Amino acid sequence: MRMFKRYVPKLIAKHVSRLFSGRIYIDGRGGYEFNNGMLLVPIKAQQRHFQTVNEVNQEIKRLKECSL
Repeated sequence: MRMFKRYVPKLIAKHVSRLFSGRIYIDGRGGYEFNNGMLLVPIKAQQRHFQTVNEVNQEIKRLKECSL
């Protein structure tokens, strides 16, 4: 499990896309799981969880587009 002290979507996206599956924790945002290189919405998610997953997954898509 990787813990992030600050919410920086680009940094989190790099970590998630490199490791492909696992868990992360973001201070102030909570715990998340990722699988197949994409962040997943947690069980009992609140609005901030959906926003975080959306932002990080958009960054992951941008990283994949740039590498092609």
